[in-house]
Amino acid sequence: MKFNCCVLVGLLTTCCWIHLAGHAVAGEFNTVLDVGDPAPEWSDLPTTEGTNSSLKDLSDSKVVVLAFTCNSCPYAIDAEERLIALSKDYAEKSVTVIAVNVNTIEEDAMPAMKEKAKEKGFPFAYLYDESQQIARDYGAKYTPQFFVLDADQKIAYMGAMDDSPDGRNVTKPYLRNAIDEILAGKPVTVSETVPVGCRIRMERQRRSRRGR
Repeated sequence: MKFNCCVLVGLLTTCCWIHLAGHAVAGEFNTVLDVGDPAPEWSDLPTTEGTNSSLKDLSDSKVVVLAFTCNSCPYAIDAEERLIALSKDYAEKSVTVIAVNVNTIEEDAMPAMKEKAKEKGFPFAYLYDESQQIARDYGAKYTPQFFVLDADQKIAYMGAMDDSPDGRNVTKPYLRNAIDEILAGKPVTVSETVPVGCRIRMERQRRSRRGR
């Protein structure tokens, strides 16, 4: 009987540790990051302006909004005007908006990105990561999908822009609320939501052969 009890306790303890370990590395809707995690760094990613972008260069920002987007997704296109407005509304409040595209099809490649940025007059940097590593690091799977980093460059919010994919009848502006709460020194009330959009076209990574 004692042996059975010990086995049961051991199994329960193991299950608890597995649960806690899983929670520590992944959020409710993100399989890679959790709220409070340090933001994965990116470096020297090319922008449509001909410059390079790195997270370390944004250390003076009180808030960084990282938006995974692209040219071809209807959901991403619907979010463009709202993202432009957000960037302009918070420009004087030390909030930096960064858009990044990782799709590799022709209509999402850098030449098309430059045309898009010029046509729309993007007031924020539009980055391209052909390796798609930044999406893997952030667990980003959809466009658009948003991450808000606080002054310590930790994940404070991740998910959708708001509760209306097409921008009509918005009642819960998740992204703006998160920014406002961070700037006010308050904890983010809603820190994770389900992203809604087009699936990012991730390239399959080849596994290297062992030996030889």
